[in-house]
Amino acid sequence: MALIAHTFDDDTDRAAAVARLRVLVGGDAAVSETPQARGASAEASAGAGAADVPVLAALRTLVPGGVLRRGATVAVGDRVRPGSDAPSYLALALAAGASAGGAWCGVVGLPAFGIAAASGMGADLSRFLMLDEPGERWAEAVAVLAGAVDLVLVRPPRRPAGEHVRRIGARIRRTARQRGAVLVVAGEWPGADLRLRLTEAAWSGLGEGTGHLTGRRVTIAAAGRGAAARERSARLWLPAADGAVREWAAETDAPMLPGQSAERFGVSAEIRDGGEVVRLWSA
Repeated sequence: MALIAHTFDDDTDRAAAVARLRVLVGGDAAVSETPQARGASAEASAGAGAADVPVLAALRTLVPGGVLRRGATVAVGDRVRPGSDAPSYLALALAAGASAGGAWCGVVGLPAFGIAAASGMGADLSRFLMLDEPGERWAEAVAVLAGAVDLVLVRPPRRPAGEHVRRIGARIRRTARQRGAVLVVAGEWPGADLRLRLTEAAWSGLGEGTGHLTGRRVTIAAAGRGAAARERSARLWLPAADGAVREWAAETDAPMLPGQSAERFGVSAEIRDGGEVVRLWSA
């Protein structure tokens, strides 16, 4: 995993910034290729030859065609807990599936990115470029990364303005001259092609005041525009006890806890301390 905090320090030529990122992503092959050859091949086949971005097997029923289309925007509503700076398990799972399938991922504005959690989901961490604190230049960072990687995961500091939406939309779009990318937003994004949200969530493993959290059972709903207009859902372990993402079956796995929803991520329990009942909440 590479930290690229200095890539966007100045406003020099955007093409040069993208070229530096492509060298970092492509390794020796990109370094040895001449600028003329890179330009010719990019114009001839960058858009047409770029494959769509893979997802984990457990998430394929939520995504039209089972892959993330270049140029698409995915808004993810799940959070580890309300008010947390950490990205959701669902956002991590999308990035993990992409990198596990050979795609490159950029992460912008998520200093609490869960490296261990992503790794447990199967992520190839050598295929991540991270910009922890982009500040007010987050949209520029996303636009530049979109020219070099396959998926960009971002948490905007506030609701994006129309200018940001249009600019980034143009940068992720697949054309004859650019490969395009997938934008995954940890939060809301106006006009998102696909929206993923939790309708149920419950942790397992914590008993009567003792034990360890071993997994989280969730129900995810997906809806959006075009091919994603028909709402669909999936019930998953996100994550399972081993950190992976997989389907859970009601007939074989423990049922959801009553009253759990996407608004409260955790398991409650009570213990007695000197005769006083102490309420615990584990998230």
